[in-house]
Amino acid sequence: MQSTMMDFPLTLTHILKRAGQLFGASAIVSRLPDKSLHRHHYRDFHRRALALGGALQAMGLAPGDRVATLMWNHYAHLEAYFGIPCAGFVLHTLNLRLHPDDIAYIAKHAGDRVLIVDDVLLPLYEKFRDQMKFERVIVVPLSGAPVAAGYENYEEVIGGAQALVAPRLDENAAAGMCYTSGTTGRPKGVVYSHRALVLHSMASAMGDTLALTQTDSLCPVVPMFHVNAWGLPFTGVMVGCKLVLPGPHLDAASLLDLYETERVTFTAGVPTIWMGVLNALEKNPAQWKLMPGMRMVVGGAAASEAMIRAFDKHNLHVLHAWGMTETTPLGTTAHLKASLKSLSEDERYAYRLKQGLPAPFVEVRTMTDNGEAPWDGITMGELQVRGPWIASGYHELPAEADKWTADDWFRTGDVATIDAEGYVKITDRTKDLIKSGGEWISSLDLENALMAHPAVQEAAVIGVAHPKWDERPLAVVVLKAGAQADEVGLRAFLAPKLAKFWLPEAFVFVSEIPRTSTGKMLKAALRDQYRGWRWP
Repeated sequence: MQSTMMDFPLTLTHILKRAGQLFGASAIVSRLPDKSLHRHHYRDFHRRALALGGALQAMGLAPGDRVATLMWNHYAHLEAYFGIPCAGFVLHTLNLRLHPDDIAYIAKHAGDRVLIVDDVLLPLYEKFRDQMKFERVIVVPLSGAPVAAGYENYEEVIGGAQALVAPRLDENAAAGMCYTSGTTGRPKGVVYSHRALVLHSMASAMGDTLALTQTDSLCPVVPMFHVNAWGLPFTGVMVGCKLVLPGPHLDAASLLDLYETERVTFTAGVPTIWMGVLNALEKNPAQWKLMPGMRMVVGGAAASEAMIRAFDKHNLHVLHAWGMTETTPLGTTAHLKASLKSLSEDERYAYRLKQGLPAPFVEVRTMTDNGEAPWDGITMGELQVRGPWIASGYHELPAEADKWTADDWFRTGDVATIDAEGYVKITDRTKDLIKSGGEWISSLDLENALMAHPAVQEAAVIGVAHPKWDERPLAVVVLKAGAQADEVGLRAFLAPKLAKFWLPEAFVFVSEIPRTSTGKMLKAALRDQYRGWRWP
């Protein structure tokens, strides 16, 4: 039997049109570099995004050409999120936290033709402008200062443009592009189709994933230059919720002020952000009146049980999620099934500590040398995923094809278990597992156990070569301000919770742990630093 469904392409054009037609009064609030707040509404965003698309078309760009952004989270970046792809071009967000040489490499590898850049980021652009020649450089005047000669003023560009008459787009055409922030090797480009972004937005809004609705006030702290701010701007605009964009001010006090004044109900970021927020709340618990039950998605790295419990005491709900640049990024979320809510408190926290259940249409499995691992919550294997918004390759890097299996499973490089309920628990990256005396030790589990100690701010555990045991765990620990702890006390704290051979062989106390541009622990740097470690 033939289908009688109409041919209706899944493109971002529909989401933009819907925003303008249905949610014109919804607010968009952006914190500017001087900390003032810029306010406008979806009706303004809709008009300006169409103007940006029309201006880019008038510049003579061809369908599929890449337009780069070097911008913080604010109203103009949101306009670029829709104006660029709805005009038939590809939004390419550049990570402003990378070294200028890496930014230049990425822009050249992507073949970017136009750059849209915040005026406050021009000093960064100047550091690599000679390495990457853009045809046009458009400056967003966030600071209010005149745009320097030789650059185009964003407001003048869209102010004099004809509104975009959106072309009919193929849903499989490229809409966005983001390069991985991997801890080793050159970044790799992931290209997102319109279809992938639309399906990802629909799944993200569902009740058992991120549960965004029109009544929410959404503040994505995760940068819009990294994996599309986890897709939240697309999902937020689709449902028509209020958007609160923090700009460059990501310190705890600035975020908490914004959460309070804009009555934020949903926010998302990496653990380092949340640790700062938690410390501020612990020091001044009465200073901010936040929305009860505000949801806080944590991703990019695992959250500790101690942090999740601490936020619960402030009536703030941490939701664990997992994903990667290659997964657009939503892969799993750690909501409790109804059948698990009768478990003890400790058992419920154990589930919330996992990365959670796969999102609809995302399939998961763990693979060992002997084939697929059982879903027993014990057997570790490499996590592999597939689904309609999972990447199938990297931009112009055919040599990386071994990251995918013959039957289209993406090899994540994460080591995980899957339990009988279907919950995924990341136990480590393949390169971060510690093999001691023929047995595997999860550095992630060790780190979480250490961060449950009241004196520990954060901890990283690495494997260091050992003459007898092949490798032994070395714990690198940052203590909370004013707190004290020593090796004997920390080992005694861990002993009742872990197998004896898991206990770190030694502890090092440092002021900070090196991190990638997106907040992940840079364990490769730690392994290099302690490569010559001599065991007692």
